Amino acid sequence: MTVPTYDRFIEPLLRYLAAHAEGASVADVYEALSGAMKLTADDHAELLPSGTQAVFKNRIGWAHDRLKRSGLSASPRRGFWQLTPEGMAFASKHTTISEDEVERLANSEVDRILRPKPQKDILSDSSLAVEPATPPPDRSSPEERIEAALAEVRHGVARDLLENIGRSPPEFFEKLVLELLHAMGYGTSRSALQRVGGSGDGGIDGIISLDRLGLEKVYIQAKRWKNPVGSPEIQGFVGALQLQSASKGVFITTSAFTKDAKQAAARARGSIVLVDGEQLSALMMDHGVGVSHKALQVPKVDSDYFEED
Repeated sequence: MTVPTYDRFIEPLLRYLAAHAEGASVADVYEALSGAMKLTADDHAELLPSGTQAVFKNRIGWAHDRLKRSGLSASPRRGFWQLTPEGMAFASKHTTISEDEVERLANSEVDRILRPKPQKDILSDSSLAVEPATPPPDRSSPEERIEAALAEVRHGVARDLLENIGRSPPEFFEKLVLELLHAMGYGTSRSALQRVGGSGDGGIDGIISLDRLGLEKVYIQAKRWKNPVGSPEIQGFVGALQLQSASKGVFITTSAFTKDAKQAAARARGSIVLVDGEQLSALMMDHGVGVSHKALQVPKVDSDYFEED
């Protein structure tokens, strides 16, 4: 099943806290609501795009945030939730919570701020104006919306990176690949990176020495292609490595690898790593090669600061 949106957790959370008037630990709440909503092991394993928190825990946390904003619950101490007197009265009065009431609780002022403002219809003639369709409410948590936006930005940057690489000369791509591997920690210094691409390169575009004496080396082939790389290219690279008596190679392309190419790399002696265009652009973003980063500060309360000594 799919993890319910945070608004679906509001009523179960209210009922659980109402049944525990003395309050409950967040860990107990997670366990109880997980059972009440019949979450599966796969649901538990689903993480936010950042990988920092389970989705179901994040959404339960935001359900509690909405109860707090409505004055129905509180966090009297770290990792502990408890209904306020108003919350207990609300739970007692509402044996069931209507969809409209859930909608009201879910739509705090902050939630409205985070939603895009509807665009006014450009038609001024009321007889011609069409009432814009009201989009369904977004019930992903603020963190999910931020991370979804970040994923969209990364997708666009990845596309632009590959387009720019495609417009650059082959020599530039070979140099870029070496700089990326060095940024990832390969090579003792920049002088340990050697570009050997060109006519008569023997299928090797670059070499990285992993130690100061150059006893251990990684050999690189870089293909700035649009079509997928097939097994003949991988077999040619394997042959080039054998001529160098090498056991480690990295084949990087701006396109993709066919299934046969992946199988050929898996069968090769030694270690051959395949990096396709999607992974290449992700590594460039992660290691700051060809991109710049703008810091985004997302505030979060430091609970330790408010702990009593």
